[in-house]
Amino acid sequence: MPATTTSATTAASPTTGRRTDIAVRVLQIVLALFFAIASAAPKLVAHASATETFDKIGYGDWYMYLVGGLELAGAVALVIPLLSGASAIALMGLMIGAFVTQITVFDGQYAITPVIFFVLLAIVAYVRRDRTARLVATVLRRPSAGTRG
Repeated sequence: MPATTTSATTAASPTTGRRTDIAVRVLQIVLALFFAIASAAPKLVAHASATETFDKIGYGDWYMYLVGGLELAGAVALVIPLLSGASAIALMGLMIGAFVTQITVFDGQYAITPVIFFVLLAIVAYVRRDRTARLVATVLRRPSAGTRG
């Protein structure tokens, strides 16, 4: 008789099949690598291409480092099972900002790029929605520091 409980890190989600789980896990890893290496790293090391882009945006280096840090944190969280869905949602927010910036500052030259990543992240967020619900439930169950007696 098969076990009725499974670990979130070793088995498919109750809402998805094994193939879907594996495909989305691969997608998470690819997205994490992109966000960490191709997107966050140039910002965090102040590569000339990144500083030039953020100079055009007009917020300065602090904003470049902030966005790079958020992208790196999101990339790490994408591969942590309990955080994967929430991370995808947070990175979707960054992609909305990137899209708006592409349209308003850069005349839409590369506006499709954040749209593509938004869709890929939406797939992760949807498939990992059970993990996001578990994360929210875990956070809401914790007693606040002021209620201990």
